[in-house]
Amino acid sequence: MSHRKFEAPRHGSTGFRPRKRTKHHAGRVRSFPKDNDTSKPCHLTAFRGYKAGMTHVVRSVDRPGALMHKREVVDAVSVIETPPMVVVGVVGYVETPRGLRSLTTVFAEHLSDEFKRRCYRNWYASKKKAYVKYATKYENGAEDIEAELSRIGKFCSVVRVIAHTQPKKLSNSRMKKAHIMEIQVNGGADAAAKVEFAKALFEKEVTVDSVFAQDENIDVIGVTKGRGYEGVTTRWGVSRLPRKTHRGLRKVACIGSWHPARVSDTVPRAGQNGYFHRTEMNKKVYRIGKAGDEKSCMTAADLTEKSITPMGGFVHYGEVRNDWIMVKGAVVGVKKRALIMRKSLMNHSSRKHLEKIELKFIDTSSKLGHGRFQTAEEKAKFMGPLASKQN
Repeated sequence: MSHRKFEAPRHGSTGFRPRKRTKHHAGRVRSFPKDNDTSKPCHLTAFRGYKAGMTHVVRSVDRPGALMHKREVVDAVSVIETPPMVVVGVVGYVETPRGLRSLTTVFAEHLSDEFKRRCYRNWYASKKKAYVKYATKYENGAEDIEAELSRIGKFCSVVRVIAHTQPKKLSNSRMKKAHIMEIQVNGGADAAAKVEFAKALFEKEVTVDSVFAQDENIDVIGVTKGRGYEGVTTRWGVSRLPRKTHRGLRKVACIGSWHPARVSDTVPRAGQNGYFHRTEMNKKVYRIGKAGDEKSCMTAADLTEKSITPMGGFVHYGEVRNDWIMVKGAVVGVKKRALIMRKSLMNHSSRKHLEKIELKFIDTSSKLGHGRFQTAEEKAKFMGPLASKQN
């Protein structure tokens, strides 16, 4: 690089290169929490949901010694709809010098069409024969299935269940193909206990409150909002050139020295921005709600009976009719995007992470404009009867 008048740190992290569109459109778990505590019972370590939108809550801070202790704060929160997932299989991995290698996979006897649709490019034109022959293994006492399960319990050190979502339960989605993922089973005395736990879940629904709990810290994995092809100033945050610059000023003035006679890959350039795969760690769970609970947003300080769906529904999403989970702050992606929630990889010790959350108010006013009313009854009481309702 030639002589420059001023020195400055580089713009943009090199840890996220290359900045290109991801292949994993529904997210991908690259690491599961370490399974080193055999005293805990067997449990799942991840779950999948769909981003509904954001709102805000009022809570009191419970952090003795802090300046904000016992004061009220307003936090932005994200709501993720989490219909129950269905476990349809189990896979065992053995450790090798080159990493994990899958030993064998066992599927359940009955698989839903949502799962089978993911096996086909064109479900309508297909013969819909996926896993028909496999189901015959369950005849005559399922000896082959039991033999494979015993192999996993005997030789494998990592056991993961295969689970899929149920998009038919979403009220706002035309999607018919389920999202399928592996979820690691942690805890238990040995691999055989994990296999028994996984087998007991075959063809059964797993709810989000059986995986996560309130006040827990979780990681959210997903794909960011895509922004298309953008220039260096927006994409990398480089400074604009002086106003009188010839041929534009939202550029990088020097993209490298004469030799080597090529542009280094560390030089900011225009290109794809957004639609990147990202993992955000340590998101605090503020509340978990159940499907059909019309009092899920009632608190000790706010006795109004209301559900999580704001007036008029979440913008670009609609109504939340299934289980849901509320986490602090924003999460990646646009509305309706499939997200993965994973148990934290860390052992938390700070007061911020161990704090107990007590909500005083959850806002359910309209998100399409300046919402004034929390419920339809409150609005009707203030505005009076509609002209169409008056005789």
